[in-house]
Amino acid sequence: MKKARLAFALLALTTVAACSAGPHQLRRSVDDWDQKLYVDSPWLDGILWFVPVIPIAGLLASVGDFVVVDAYAFWFKDAWDGKGTGYTHYTPTHTDGAMGSLLLDDGKFLEIH
Repeated sequence: MKKARLAFALLALTTVAACSAGPHQLRRSVDDWDQKLYVDSPWLDGILWFVPVIPIAGLLASVGDFVVVDAYAFWFKDAWDGKGTGYTHYTPTHTDGAMGSLLLDDGKFLEIH
C-alpha cells in the first residue's frame, strides 16, 4: 500500500510540475541539428537516423522539455501573461534548394524552391 501511495504522489507531482505545452527548446534544437546535418551531409544524417542516434536524442530532449524547459516556460512565464514563448529555429545555408513549411502562406507540399 505504501508503494502505491508513493507512486500516486510521484505521479501527481510530475503531473503538476511538468508540462506538455511550451517552446520545446531541447526537442526543436535536436530537430535543427538534424536539419543542419541533412543539409551538410545527407548520408551521415541518414546513418544517424538508422543507428538511431537522432531518434534517441529527440526522445531524451522531449523528456527534458516535459520535465524542465516547458514546465519552466509555462508556469513561470506564459501562464500568467497569457502569451506563449516562441522558439527561433536555426537557419542553415541551403545548398540544394529548400522546402517551406506547410504553415507558410506560400507553403506547398513536396515543392522545392
